[in-house]
Amino acid sequence: MQPAQRREHLPAIFPTVHARNLNRRSFHLPGDFESQRNLVIVAFQRDQQAAVDTWTAPVRDLLARYPDLRWYELPTIRHANPLFRAWLDGAMRGGTPDHQSREQTITLYVDKVAFRQALGLPHEDTIYVLLVDRAGHVLWRGEGEYAARLAAQLEAVLAGTAQPAAVPTAG
Repeated sequence: MQPAQRREHLPAIFPTVHARNLNRRSFHLPGDFESQRNLVIVAFQRDQQAAVDTWTAPVRDLLARYPDLRWYELPTIRHANPLFRAWLDGAMRGGTPDHQSREQTITLYVDKVAFRQALGLPHEDTIYVLLVDRAGHVLWRGEGEYAARLAAQLEAVLAGTAQPAAVPTAG
């Protein structure tokens, strides 16, 4: 078996990232995720916000039923200089008037290719919904807009009626 083939069977681990939310609070992820179970929505492009928004109501329902669950939106942007980061964060903060929404939105400025590889995300053409524990283990992964099929899979893992799947990393 070649090394790339073996790697496909390893679980995905959320990479260590230093970031700030839109309320300017610092995070060292994944350790600063606030729960043992965290639902994170990763978006790579500005026009993906509509897809992220399809998850808002279903996630609020899950949060009401699973009090140990936390939710984060992670706009993921390539490394940028501090001036651009300050401008973009300010623009996003200004466009997000709700304090709670700003609290759960953590902007990641990372090497996007390395980030995607660590999580086994094949491309940036869609959003990804990840269930991540505080140690960074990805327990479940969905791709794209909300769909009842994806919600049922996630619910089964949250309820403990399905085992968390080993989410492979990209080869």
